[in-house]
Amino acid sequence: MEQSHNEQVSDSFVVRALEENLAIIRFDISRRVVYVNDKFADVMGYRKEDMIGMDHRRFCLPQFANSSEYDRLWRDLLSGRTYEDKVERIAADGKKLWLQATYMPVFGSNRQVIGVCKVASDITDRIETISTVTGELERMSDKLHSKADVGIRRSRSLLESIEEIAEVSGENISTLENLQEQAESIRGIVHTIQQIASQTGLLAMNAAIEAAHAGEHGKGFNIVAKEVGKLSGRVSESIVEVRHNIEGIAREVGNITRGTDRAKSSVYKSQKEIRRALEEFAEISEASRQLDTQAKRFSDLV
Repeated sequence: MEQSHNEQVSDSFVVRALEENLAIIRFDISRRVVYVNDKFADVMGYRKEDMIGMDHRRFCLPQFANSSEYDRLWRDLLSGRTYEDKVERIAADGKKLWLQATYMPVFGSNRQVIGVCKVASDITDRIETISTVTGELERMSDKLHSKADVGIRRSRSLLESIEEIAEVSGENISTLENLQEQAESIRGIVHTIQQIASQTGLLAMNAAIEAAHAGEHGKGFNIVAKEVGKLSGRVSESIVEVRHNIEGIAREVGNITRGTDRAKSSVYKSQKEIRRALEEFAEISEASRQLDTQAKRFSDLV
């Protein structure tokens, strides 16, 4: 125990710790495997001895291995630049896996690159989890966006209907106002006729008095005067009835007008609420688009 406590950390111990905890592989400048540790071979599903001499392209997806990006990666590495990122590779069984990898140029004594060492860790589970979460977020975003669009369409359709009702309500109010004006006009006409009937009745009475003074010569005139008086009475009775009817119509028009005013107020309030709902649906739609963008950005960053 004493010896272990006083033992100093040496380079060999550090190298052993790295070997045991990190997946390590090394390539020559021809991109062929010259060294691989157990951990890297296990991650890729190969035996160590089978990997020696394999070309780096064999572990890459065809679309990447045959791209200008792949050639640029190796040009940068052989010029002495380090590369670090998550990379997608193909295991021995053909399945895809993700590695968090660091490619490090290995320099010789003259500072020339003599190989490339790669240290990696398997992040396939993490990437798949992130992909699942991102997919859920995107589906949620699409569903939210779809519902917002439906809400916008329905709200617009409802707003159009409300606006039609408002237009009809406005026309009805205008019609009622005209009816009120006509009722007032009829009141004036009735009043005038009533005055005429009153004057006619007075004239008939005066005519009857004069006919009585004329004796036998005024009998025929007296008969006419009586008939005029009767007609004046019937006109007065009819005028009273017409006046009552006009008053009733005026009251009903007033009631309808007040009800229409209340309906108009409710329509305007509904219009305001629907426009507010449209704005909120638009905000939800925009938020869903931002959620989708952020989900994709999150996936790319991680």
